[in-house]
This record gives sequence, C-alpha cells and structure tokens, in this order.
Amino acid sequence: MKKNFFRTFKKNLLIILKSPVTYLVVAFIALMTILIDVVYRYEAGVTMESYTDSFWNFLIAFVAGYYDICVVTPIGRACSFIILITGILVFSTLTGKIASMFMDMQMKKNKGLKKMKNLKGHFLLCGYRDGFDRILDTVLRSNPDITTDMIVLINDTSSENIEQIRNQPRFKDLQYVSGDFSEEETLKRALIRDAERVLIIADRSKNYSTMEMDSRTVLAALTMKSLNPKLYIAAELFDSKFKKHLEMAHCDEIILTNEYEYSLLATASSGMGYSNVIRELIGDDADSGILIEDIPASYIGKTYADLRGFIATGSVLIGLLQNTGNFYMRRKDALREAQKNPDVKKVVDNLKKIKTLKSNDPILVPADDFVIQPHTKAIFVKGKKDVGSEELAVNN
Repeated sequence: MKKNFFRTFKKNLLIILKSPVTYLVVAFIALMTILIDVVYRYEAGVTMESYTDSFWNFLIAFVAGYYDICVVTPIGRACSFIILITGILVFSTLTGKIASMFMDMQMKKNKGLKKMKNLKGHFLLCGYRDGFDRILDTVLRSNPDITTDMIVLINDTSSENIEQIRNQPRFKDLQYVSGDFSEEETLKRALIRDAERVLIIADRSKNYSTMEMDSRTVLAALTMKSLNPKLYIAAELFDSKFKKHLEMAHCDEIILTNEYEYSLLATASSGMGYSNVIRELIGDDADSGILIEDIPASYIGKTYADLRGFIATGSVLIGLLQNTGNFYMRRKDALREAQKNPDVKKVVDNLKKIKTLKSNDPILVPADDFVIQPHTKAIFVKGKKDVGSEELAVNN
C-alpha cells in the first residue's frame, strides 16, 4: 500500500514539475523577489529600514493597488510601478475568470445543461407541447404532496419556452434538464435513480410524427426502468399498437389520448350530458371527483362489503384498483413471501402470475364477497365541499 502511495505521489509530482504553469509560477515568484530586493537596495536608509518594509510595500501595491510607502528613488519607483501593474493585471484576470465561471454555471442551469444535485424522491415531467403550463398546473393540483422545486422538466424545446414558464411566479422553482429524455445520459443528469415518479407526455418540442413520438415514449420507458426499476411511470400514447410495448416495459400507467378523445365525443353525441359528468368526475383538484386511496392493511384479505363500512361519510365507494404500484415492488413482495415458505415451484408460479397481471386494473362495484388482495386501493367518488349549501342558496 505504501509503495502504491509513493508511486502515485511521484507520478503526480513529475506531472506538476513538467507543467508549463509550474514554470510560470516559479518565474513570477522569482521576478517579484528580485523586484522586492531592488526596491529595498535603492530605498534602504531613505524610506525603508529593512526587507520587511520592502515586502510590505510589495503586498500593498500588489494586492491593494496603492502605495503605503512613498518611494523616492527612480529605480525604486519603476520597480514599485511594475509590482502595481502586475497586481492589477493578475487580480483583474482572476476576477474575470471567477465571474465567467459563475456566469457559465448560471447559463448552464438556465439552459438545463447542469446536473441536478441533492434531489431525491422528485417528479420527472418529460416532453413538451403547447399549453404546457396548464399541464403543470394540473400536476400540482393533483399531487398536493409535490412542490414546484421537486418537479424536474426534461425536454428538448427552446430555452425561451422554458424561461417563459419559469418566469411565472408559481413555476419559478422548477428544475430543468435539457436533452432527449429517451437518452441515458440526459436521464442521469436528472438523477433518474433517485426519482420516484415520472409522467411522459407526447413530445411536440420538435416536428416529430405520431409514430416517432410514440416510439420515443416506449424507448424512454425502457431506459428509465433499466436505470430505476422502482420508478412509477405514467406515459401518454397516440397509437394503441404501442401499448403492448409499454406493457412489456412494465409501464405502470398508459394514457391513450386518442381513444379517450373519441370516447368522449361518442358519449357527448348521445345528448345525455355524459361529458359534463365526466368532467366533474375527473375534477380540477385533489379533493373531489374520482379519488383513489390506500386501503388500511387490516382490510387486506377481507371482503368488499367490509370495506364499504369503513369509507367515511361524504364519499361513495365504487370499486377497487388492483395491482397498484410497480412491477419491481410486486416482485419484491413475492420474493419476501417466498422466504417465509421456500417452495421453489410456488415462487416461480407466483412470479409468472405477476408478469401476466395487468397493472392498475380497476374493478367497479365487485360482489360483496370479493376478497381484497395486496396492492389494492379503493376507488370512490367525493363531491366538492359545501356544494350542497351553495346550490341551496342559489335555488332560494
């Protein structure tokens, strides 16, 4: 170990000694030493009593940029002037370098080229399109546990578009990483391994075709899962033929925009007011409409009828959401159960079953004797606060 240390030390020392910077530093120190000596020799007994006075004259002239001791001999003045000019040049260069470094850091941050630091459990929002600020508003309303400084945008749109969003007071703390969100290097700069959730929207930051947008979404989901298996991914698709690929990538939630749009138009054509009902069910906040909540651990293994008695007044239980969470967590729980009863065949069968399960599978109004399984959440509908009293006041 000592041999390795000395070998490394010797190697680094040789590199330093051979560096041109080292020669410049040595030459600079030698020049300043000569100037201090010359000033003292010509000013000795006139304005200076010792080398200490000459060194003090050097420090003040070099660092502060003025003379504390008024030298009087021509040679002394010439040397002091050289010291003064050299100090001004050195410190102005250092100041410029430091200012340039900070400006470069700020520009990289503004352009999303800087790697995130000290961020954990954050939310990634990948992609960009018109009306992006409305998407951000909806994300913040639907996730009251997320603050703006926990959201990291990843896209390849122009820096002007991002600045327009971040200039809005409510979005000023947003984090931003510029680049292709399907590339590993870009995701690493966004600290993908420490992220908790991600939403991939159809990216229209460039002139991508519909197929290109969906292909990039699938590629991004595959890359993200390989880097962070625990990550919860929700992704938007235009074409349903890519849905199978996202399922194979263990994407936790798939949004088929076109299908939802067509379904909404079809229901509106009936003239029954379905679109208004759907709008209310989706809600514009995190406290009303269709809500999904955790089920207490004590109700796992019990029946749906038992759960109905637990739901608080003001909420209507309408079903269950099975296989929630991501594939990684369900697989981990299966392995943990296997350790309690180490039956190899049972473990293999259980893991195969998990692979074929549909993530976030809703069951509306199941039978009363339906048994609640692990990784299940409750689906219920809740109205807005005081909406009854407001309606009553209007009617009166």
